[in-house]
Amino acid sequence: MTKIVFVEDDPEVGSLIAAWLGKHDIDVIIETRGDQAEAVIAKEKPDLVLLDIMLPGKDGMSLCRDLRPKWDGPIVLLTSLDSDMNHILSLEMGASDYILKTTPPAVLLARLRLHLRQNAGPQAASTLVPRPQQTIRFGTFCIDPLNRQVTLGKETILLSTADFDLLWELASHAGQIMDRDMLLKNLRGVSYDGLDRSVDVAISRLRKKLHDSATEPYRIKTIRNKGYLFAPHAWETSR
Repeated sequence: MTKIVFVEDDPEVGSLIAAWLGKHDIDVIIETRGDQAEAVIAKEKPDLVLLDIMLPGKDGMSLCRDLRPKWDGPIVLLTSLDSDMNHILSLEMGASDYILKTTPPAVLLARLRLHLRQNAGPQAASTLVPRPQQTIRFGTFCIDPLNRQVTLGKETILLSTADFDLLWELASHAGQIMDRDMLLKNLRGVSYDGLDRSVDVAISRLRKKLHDSATEPYRIKTIRNKGYLFAPHAWETSR
């Protein structure tokens, strides 16, 4: 039976969603405090973590950020906060999805099942992004997927989990244009809705960390009306 840890401090919301998901063979373990959730997740080893944002002890955004480096399963934010900025921030912190509490229960179930299917595999808590063992190099630039380490010349580039996964997806398709829909499907299993700017935000952040030009990027290029291209021959020097 599928198991979910739901971190929610409103007992009515928690019980209603747990009852609905329970009818569809999903066992829901409810934790009411954000500062106790990590211990519960480590103990229960769920297939998916569902987080409210407004929580006592530790908010859902911070919990997602702290949990992501330690746990590769889907993390879904379920909140009443209809905010584009919160949506973008949650994705930057490693969330798999951001769903409003006003979403119909059947749609919530479908989206959770999508993430569970994408995460299904030979290992219980595998990530959506393949992690091949072979290091790839472009000039002075090196990406080590086993240790999830990135170096440019003698500098170690510190990246979040989400940023590393995006970089690996681009670098694995060096010289190929990757549009937003392709990147979102490969990384998060969702289609581009025409409004989601999380990929653009993440690309801008990557460029800054990789010393690319903000005005005329040459390492991760913007191909107008098409997408982004990782330039394989733009890494001969570290700056």
